Amino acid sequence: MSALGIIHRFAPRGVLVFLSVLGRPLRTVLKWQVYVTFGLALVAGFLWGVHGVLSTLLGGLVNFTAGLAYGWMVSRGKGAAAEDALRKMIRAEGVKILLIVVQLWLVLSLYKDLVVPGFLFAFVVTVLTFAAAFAVRDD
Repeated sequence: MSALGIIHRFAPRGVLVFLSVLGRPLRTVLKWQVYVTFGLALVAGFLWGVHGVLSTLLGGLVNFTAGLAYGWMVSRGKGAAAEDALRKMIRAEGVKILLIVVQLWLVLSLYKDLVVPGFLFAFVVTVLTFAAAFAVRDD
């Protein structure tokens, strides 16, 4: 069964509707972030054990959730003018940055056994992956 088949089988209907509203580039990049995060978590498991896996997953999750929030904010409503679209994108970027800062603070202050190299590496790689959305065409 493919990853999409698993999502369609087990995800709540609201999640599927939400993901269908997001544009193809954003859906693709979020999928890439999940693949990269799990790949890095596998490597971190060999290097640092269970805490390495959890730290790496948290590093990827920070950007994944911020990317979801960004996509939700950008996809809401219909902006007729370019000014409205730009305003919406700037607000969404602000919310994304705020979420990242809050989540970084929470993880760094609450998870005492955090493997910082794994966490930060996953965080940086998923940031770069999100930036690759510009390379994905919206056909």
